[in-house]
Amino acid sequence: MERLSGAAVDAAGFRDVLGRFATGITVVAGLDGDGRPAGFACQSFASLSLDPPLVMLAVGRQSSSWPRIAGTGRFCVNILAAHQQDVCAALGRSGPGKFDGVLWTTGEHGTVHLDGALAHVDCAVQAVYEEGDHYLVTARVLALDAREDGRPLLYFRSRYAVGAF
Repeated sequence: MERLSGAAVDAAGFRDVLGRFATGITVVAGLDGDGRPAGFACQSFASLSLDPPLVMLAVGRQSSSWPRIAGTGRFCVNILAAHQQDVCAALGRSGPGKFDGVLWTTGEHGTVHLDGALAHVDCAVQAVYEEGDHYLVTARVLALDAREDGRPLLYFRSRYAVGAF
């Protein structure tokens, strides 16, 4: 095993090593100021605090969707199910038309709930920090719902994986 340290840690090596940590895949989505859906695929999501209930996520600073969502201050973290690889691919790309063919409803807090997701976590932005090439977003949880059935969509070593539960 090659050991990297200090200046030897480059983006490719960093991505390769951290890609060995399996993550769930989410779609962060909300309505923009004009009431249109905006969203992006996000695998950097975690719980932060139970009291008060807070979550955190990392958003690429180059994201064109995040400013549209941040402007309203509310979003839903949709935890994707194994059958939603196509939804992840659609919301993971850049440009217009990301929601074409994606089924969704408006949540009670003006957020975007994707049909078929394992869970929905409605949030209000608490704070945004600029860290490297990302924003670190902390958010207060407003509402939760979850399905009892289904398996998660995971990401491992730059590929989709399905959790065997």
